[in-house]
Amino acid sequence: MRYVQGFLRQVVAGFAVLLALTVVLGIGYPAVVWGISRIDAHSAEGSPLRDAQGCVVGSALIGVDPQVDPGDPDPFFHNRAGADPAAAVPSNLGPSSEVLAATVEQRRAVIAARENVDPSAVPPDAVTGSGSGVDPDISPAYAAIQVARVARVNGVPVSDVQALVARYTHGPQYGVLGAEAVNVPELNLALRDTYRPGEETGCGGQG
Repeated sequence: MRYVQGFLRQVVAGFAVLLALTVVLGIGYPAVVWGISRIDAHSAEGSPLRDAQGCVVGSALIGVDPQVDPGDPDPFFHNRAGADPAAAVPSNLGPSSEVLAATVEQRRAVIAARENVDPSAVPPDAVTGSGSGVDPDISPAYAAIQVARVARVNGVPVSDVQALVARYTHGPQYGVLGAEAVNVPELNLALRDTYRPGEETGCGGQG
């Protein structure tokens, strides 16, 4: 009889612990995490970008470099090197890597030729990948060397493009973390909606 009573007490205690942990970890913890996510609900939902027609055309949190066929006009701003979600895999190459150094110099030459600037004017973030590989932000310096090309191809004044860049330049996170940066997905969407409104997006069955 004493053995049965002891067993029942253990069962009751086990169920009590199970119930308590279910409430805390199965209900309370998810509710707290969900509540914290609502502080910046825009980011929590993926920060979808919608064009003037309401079509989702990307995310403000994911930088995808515009693909332009060789020889075609290049009307948009470019992200950091390697901004491709399908290839966002770190190389683990360090500063002493000759392979990385050669890749950086190759990228520098390509970007300098594309923007018609001296290679020394190409900033570091233009030729190096971010930690995630799909960082949507670039430095104001990298945006600045692209302004002349974007203005020329779109047939608009340089000052208008500079104003658009300034609109999508944000300060350090929380005012203290990092430096000023330009959100390229938002900038390119605004650029297209403003100066290239006739381009199809594939939304609503369009090809």
